[in-house]
Amino acid sequence: MQIHPLITDSDSLKSLCERLSRSDFVAVDTEFMRENSFWPELCLIQIGNVEEAAAIDPKAEGMDMQPLLDLRVDNEEVLKVFHAGGQDIEIIYNLTGRTPHPLFDTQIAAMALGLGEQVGYSNLVESLIGKTLDKGARFTDWARRPLDKRQIDYAIGDVTHLATLFPKMLERLRRTGRGAWLDEEMERLAYPSNYENDPNEAWKRVRISGRKPEVLGRLKALAAWRELEARSKNLPRGRIMKDETLADVAAHPPASQEALARVRGLSPAWVSNDIGGRLMAAMATAKPLGPDEMPAREDKPGLGKEGALVADLLKLLLKIRSRETNVAARLIARSEELELLAAGRREGLSILEGWRFEQFGRDALDLVEGRLAFAVRGGKLAMTRTEVGE
Repeated sequence: MQIHPLITDSDSLKSLCERLSRSDFVAVDTEFMRENSFWPELCLIQIGNVEEAAAIDPKAEGMDMQPLLDLRVDNEEVLKVFHAGGQDIEIIYNLTGRTPHPLFDTQIAAMALGLGEQVGYSNLVESLIGKTLDKGARFTDWARRPLDKRQIDYAIGDVTHLATLFPKMLERLRRTGRGAWLDEEMERLAYPSNYENDPNEAWKRVRISGRKPEVLGRLKALAAWRELEARSKNLPRGRIMKDETLADVAAHPPASQEALARVRGLSPAWVSNDIGGRLMAAMATAKPLGPDEMPAREDKPGLGKEGALVADLLKLLLKIRSRETNVAARLIARSEELELLAAGRREGLSILEGWRFEQFGRDALDLVEGRLAFAVRGGKLAMTRTEVGE
């Protein structure tokens, strides 16, 4: 494989992208910094196929990134391969408003091959191609220029190994007949809604005790305000206000801007400055959450004590089927779906459709409807068919 020097000019990038656009797939990775900013700061892009690979410096003066964005987003003929690509895809979405398509994530594929639920990249490389990665440059300052050789070698290694991994994994998936299982998962990963930052949804990421509609309404208004403040200043959310402070203010709202001085975690200057005023204005617009917005209770009403026991049996069945099929349990079913099945739901559950139904859902349905039971045979847990379902 040809490894190019760091690409810092638009002509070289355009030539590389023209060659890669004729590939069946390209491996993609990014290096970024987000400790001190709201938006991830893109610092390096690595891309390659089985023949060549390169790192591209998006910070280079005069660099035109459009050919690369066209390849990664608009070229439907080239499969884009990532490992745990959520943050890489988020960066592309922030730059273009679109997600790469079609795409393939080797971490998700590893679940179908029995290699672990969230297998790390270095472990996957070692498992499939027998190479140990040097992680020494992983936490370096990618924004600082110039980048040194060790940083560039480390970054390039990510896509060269990824370009080697992908065909091996694809062959295993074809051999086991599990490739089609992943189509839905890869499509779901490409949904733009995964990467949208809707300020009105930000409150759902903040932990708060209690379920009073008026408190949650203030939390929603305050979280949206913080999101917009952080965006406008390009600062991490916590630099504006930490989650615990946000929850405290929502639960115990200060009566006036002057009362902000008594809120732990806020600067005393907020009693008189503009940001304190904007906080109070945001809180003044808050309305209690309506019934349709209220979060589900953690005790999941409707499941009941008996239903909870049935859900536990379904989780045990899932462990057994996961072990038997050598597929990560997380890929087969989510706990929420098992609880819905135990509570009586039969519509709209992925475990009752397609390959999941064949591998697990049919038995899960038989279990909750009395046609399947647990038994101990020879000291081992096994499943047995009942003569009559009740």
